[in-house]
Amino acid sequence: MYQFLDSDSTRKEKRLIWAVNRSIMENIGFTLKKSGKKSKSHWDLFRRLLGIFRILLKITGFYKKGYGNAKTIKINELTLNFPNLPDAFNGFRILHLSDLHIDSIPGFAALIIQKINQLKFDTCLLTGDYRRDINGSFSHILKPLHILSKYIQTPYGPFAVLGNHDTYLMAQYEKQSGMELLINESVEIIKDGEKILITGTDDPFNFYTETALLSLETKGYDFKIAMVHTPEMAKVASKNKYDLYLCGHTHGGQICLKDGTPLISHQFEGKQFNHGKWNIGNMTGYTSSGVGVSGIPIRFNCPAEITLLTLTK
Repeated sequence: MYQFLDSDSTRKEKRLIWAVNRSIMENIGFTLKKSGKKSKSHWDLFRRLLGIFRILLKITGFYKKGYGNAKTIKINELTLNFPNLPDAFNGFRILHLSDLHIDSIPGFAALIIQKINQLKFDTCLLTGDYRRDINGSFSHILKPLHILSKYIQTPYGPFAVLGNHDTYLMAQYEKQSGMELLINESVEIIKDGEKILITGTDDPFNFYTETALLSLETKGYDFKIAMVHTPEMAKVASKNKYDLYLCGHTHGGQICLKDGTPLISHQFEGKQFNHGKWNIGNMTGYTSSGVGVSGIPIRFNCPAEITLLTLTK
């Protein structure tokens, strides 16, 4: 079972304040980062450049291969060891899904379901970016998300956070999407009388606020997991003694050189955060290469990923 740290009334009050702040940022097209840098979005220009790149790929014949690569999803299984993990959670399995962009490829939800249908897990954690575009309509993704959600229901979740492609309006459609959102809030997972804590923040890439930072200032738990769309809050989480940090956003580069070096990663914290496992102090982190694609529905030298993490003591 699970329970939120805040009461329902407190959560509603905090959600209202958050929604007002985020709606302003979304509507004026400004981004706010943890560094304090504030800039206008250049997404429209970036999309035009991607359009030119798409044409070049089709002319050279690489588009078809890249599209096939994007539809090929691998299951990445890892075992992570933690000496302080409560005994009841020894062997606890987390299905980590990130960057679904579920409307980028027709029928993509069915491809994901085909991959996860035979997997066994105790909870599913989703770390943001559910639609293709960065603004505009999102109602068309609610049905495929709801269908997918039927395959990730457990007594301990699923839980999700928002990414920079997601809108604050999605918080009004949790039942329709089948996902329980964590927006700068924490939930206790209770198993055989023992507890672990999961904290989810709002997206820090475009919509950082001090509330996200404060939400990670939790105390009193032997084991804590942070869910954030990007690696940007990793140092904050490590300072607050989180044990596991799950994120995505980078897509692993999506288009990489043969040695796996991303051409673009959209993150500035360091190349160690591009994809895979990393550590800060005693905290283990994992950056998913993402299930879906952004911009152009292609991948090169960077397979789409569904991650299955087993926690052991």
